[in-house]
Amino acid sequence: MHGGLKSLRRSVQPSFSRYRCLASAVPRSRRAPKEEGSIAAIFTSLTQGEEPNVLPERFTSLKRDIFHEGLVESWREVLAELGPAVEEISILGSDIVPRVSYGDIEKGLSTEQISRIRRVGTVVIAGGVPKEEALRWKQEIKDYATTNASHVKGYPPENIQIFEIYNSKPQIQARTHPSILSTHRFLLSLWRTSNPNTPISLDTPLSYFDRLRIRQPGDAKFALGPHIDGGSVERWEDPGYREVWRRIFGGGGAWRSHDPFDATGRDEAKFDLYHASNACSVFRAWQGWTSLSSTGPNEGTLRVLPMLSLSTAYTILRPFFRPKDPHSTSLKFEDWEADLDGPRFPGSSIGKTQELNERTHPHLRLGRTMVSVPRVEPGDQVYWHCDVVHAVEAQHRGLGDSSVLYIPAVPLTVHNASYLRDQRLNFLSGHPPPDFPGGKGESEFIGRGNLTDISSPEGRRLLGFEKFTTNEGGFKAEFVEKANRALALE
Repeated sequence: MHGGLKSLRRSVQPSFSRYRCLASAVPRSRRAPKEEGSIAAIFTSLTQGEEPNVLPERFTSLKRDIFHEGLVESWREVLAELGPAVEEISILGSDIVPRVSYGDIEKGLSTEQISRIRRVGTVVIAGGVPKEEALRWKQEIKDYATTNASHVKGYPPENIQIFEIYNSKPQIQARTHPSILSTHRFLLSLWRTSNPNTPISLDTPLSYFDRLRIRQPGDAKFALGPHIDGGSVERWEDPGYREVWRRIFGGGGAWRSHDPFDATGRDEAKFDLYHASNACSVFRAWQGWTSLSSTGPNEGTLRVLPMLSLSTAYTILRPFFRPKDPHSTSLKFEDWEADLDGPRFPGSSIGKTQELNERTHPHLRLGRTMVSVPRVEPGDQVYWHCDVVHAVEAQHRGLGDSSVLYIPAVPLTVHNASYLRDQRLNFLSGHPPPDFPGGKGESEFIGRGNLTDISSPEGRRLLGFEKFTTNEGGFKAEFVEKANRALALE
């Protein structure tokens, strides 16, 4: 594995009496709760159509500070490579998305399989969780929602498809499931750090609480268009985040050396400058979900843009260029020019996610290049790199529900440990995780998950109830000490 602290081990298992003390105190998160609401708050397209908010004038200065003439050649090269990439995806469709078995991950994937996963940025993993177990989780969640029907919130409010539920027993069981944790360790091992002193452990997965989806046949409301999570204008505005794209901003052919799997700098990037409801503030190396149903293309499933490096370079460069003729639809390099006289960042809004469409990012040809992931069965897992453009099919045309538990792969950093501390406190009190819409959450729910549902020492560690340790000294020991201070366990 690359870049991690290989000798991290769990500390001596503490007694449950300490957990009871933590639970009885139930302090609240250090972070101010975010506004109540639903997932719609983070998507401009769900609340006001395709028009993003007008950005303040300071973003004009930001563009001028970043831009240099070397970016023109980078733009030329990226546009030239997009043409063949679009054609390849158009031909292969969903077949371009790698599909491997959980058993193969246990045995070890081939170099070719790993290379394909890195290139596409998405993978379907079949057979990790037994089908019967996944179906049991779904039924128990339905029962939990029915028991607490008067308190359940979600989107759309009149016929909920995505639930503001984070603390059900099945979610706790899934997040700590041995097969899912093993998968996360594999996925994090695909990352590396170009700076060996980067304060991160890619060997140590943490649990980031997220929602669940039970999408019913015929639904057309939960239709998330192409987008990238992990901030919007933050990609350019935050100096730490901007450092992640340093090679793309280097000019000329330097963009080709950008490694989307280099975690250096991601630990310091600020993904949520505006404390926006639903905005993820931690470094999620992989977003993902575990399926609770049999779901395929046209059945309300995930769609992805399967060209990770190229689409990232295009997205980062896009704000600096515009058509010479505002009414032109030409995608030719010579018909575009530098755009430095206004605060235009296409698809970007303050406090929202980064959205893309045929108008804002025309060269990506999203109508041809967004592909649905292959069919999955209950217990299968799907993951996509944090920079992958993704969407949810506009309509569920299948016959059965399209249901998933959102469970990403998150590495240990000091900031992530700090978030884990506050998430732990909110879990104990039944309130929503810090990044998500606030309010009472599940604090008054009957039958929500609790400490006794964490069945393993490793599960307790990744949920923030045990300290991290290492046998190594120097920088790595200092990093672990800082992470433990952030975790705030006595």
